[in-house]
Amino acid sequence: MTTFNDFGLHADINRALAAKDYTQPTPIQMQAIPPLMKGRDLCGIAQTGTGKTAGFSLPSIHHLITYPHKTNPRSCRMLVLAPTRELAAQIAQSCRDYGRFTKLRVSTVFGGVPVGKQIRDLAQGVEILVATPGRLLDLIDQRALRLDDVEIFVLDEADQMMDMGFIHSLRRIAKLLPSRRQNLFFSATMPKEIAHLAEQFLEDPVTVSVTPQATTAEKIRQFSTFVEQKEKQALLHHVIKTSDIDRALIFTRTKHGADRVVRHLKGAGIEAFAIHGNKSQAQRTTALQAFRSGQVRLLVATDIAARGIDVSGVSHVINFEIPNVPEQYVHRIGRTARAGAEGIAISFVAPDERTYMRDIERVTRTKSEPMALPEGFNELVRNLPKPAAPPRDTGSKGRNPQRQRDEALAGRGEGGRGGNQPRGDRGPRRDGAAADGQPQRKRRFRPRNKSVGAHKGAVKRVG
Repeated sequence: MTTFNDFGLHADINRALAAKDYTQPTPIQMQAIPPLMKGRDLCGIAQTGTGKTAGFSLPSIHHLITYPHKTNPRSCRMLVLAPTRELAAQIAQSCRDYGRFTKLRVSTVFGGVPVGKQIRDLAQGVEILVATPGRLLDLIDQRALRLDDVEIFVLDEADQMMDMGFIHSLRRIAKLLPSRRQNLFFSATMPKEIAHLAEQFLEDPVTVSVTPQATTAEKIRQFSTFVEQKEKQALLHHVIKTSDIDRALIFTRTKHGADRVVRHLKGAGIEAFAIHGNKSQAQRTTALQAFRSGQVRLLVATDIAARGIDVSGVSHVINFEIPNVPEQYVHRIGRTARAGAEGIAISFVAPDERTYMRDIERVTRTKSEPMALPEGFNELVRNLPKPAAPPRDTGSKGRNPQRQRDEALAGRGEGGRGGNQPRGDRGPRRDGAAADGQPQRKRRFRPRNKSVGAHKGAVKRVG
């Protein structure tokens, strides 16, 4: 049986793995680590939850430790690109864990947070930088970072990079990298477009594939229920209340749909958070931490959370809305049944989503088990609690905008409404006398210089 000690990793890395009680590598790690230790380029095809992060970070950290040298200011020796903020933060934390007994500096940069701290972190240079493409290019444009010292380049979740429109950013980044470097390319699927992208980055790569493309985890039981779109909320309440759920991810196709589901759940007294692109980074981090810690059992998400978010104990994935891309279904349900555990995936299929479900079953070569609507479902629909009111826009500093306007008016003095003044009193009238009997100064207006229509003929046609 292969163990991590058999790879010849640095003693400090094995010590960190022992501290995390990691002994036996996963299939992707067993196939990827040996060629990476030899400096080969690698193209890895594996679905999420298979241990890709350790597969590329362990041999990379081994290289950085074995061949140490001073890092130049505003540079990095290893660059990892990830499509989302959450995945970038997660990869960076894994690198810190595996390098905890070394002096390697790990930094992460992504949008949604102030750039100043990130610039300061990079000023002295770092060994490992995990970034999203947009913020990385922003830092390069501000001359806060350069890539000519990169020795190892990792592109993770390449197919999602393509889906999110990062192809032009990736091509620009590729031109800034040194020609001599080790390249690691990971993707859950490998359509023709991704294969062409891999050719641009890789040189004589080793290809590692641990599962067929677009397959689902073997330990996930998949169910589907046909239900009208307007009745899905009642079905969701029933599933949550009758199922043994440790943690559940609930997926919608749109941001507003995710917020709407949360409001309905809260209206029924069920606590849940939403995570999507319209949320600030602080809100997304808070929601994910509460879900990880078990403070809330339900996290409603768009497909931004379908990739790479490793949360242990997710027992259920509920597709409140069916994705229109079959591969996205694979990534969604891959949030459960991680690290050898079992999981349940339930899909609510509306009449206009049946074609999506047929496409998913054709691509994944699996068929979900039918799940009938519960008895008395019509009564559940009729008694569905009203959704909670949407949160008010509290402005940039958490204050009520209307209250801010009222306070501003109260402080204007004459002509404004004072704190104890009734709403109907708009101040003294401009009738020539003020409230104290003194004559009021008339407001002067600047007279027009020209009468109406005086502009006619002022613009002359030339040529």
